[in-house]
Amino acid sequence: MSRLLLLVVIAAVVYWLLRSYRNKLRREEKRDEAAAGQAEDMVRCAHCGVHLPKRESIREDGIFFCGEAHRRAHSGKPE
Repeated sequence: MSRLLLLVVIAAVVYWLLRSYRNKLRREEKRDEAAAGQAEDMVRCAHCGVHLPKRESIREDGIFFCGEAHRRAHSGKPE
């Protein structure tokens, strides 16, 4: 009888672990879907013309650049 009870407890623990893992995967998928569905503004580098997300760009005087080197090259400042 004690072995049967032990098997039931082990089965319950395995079920609980699998269920919590599956719920975690669902939450991550929903979060990824929500993030993928959001549009992001794109800007063009004034130096090379590459388009990149606005949050990744460098802005100076209302002009966007893809990197610090292009910002310096466009403004004429030496590296």
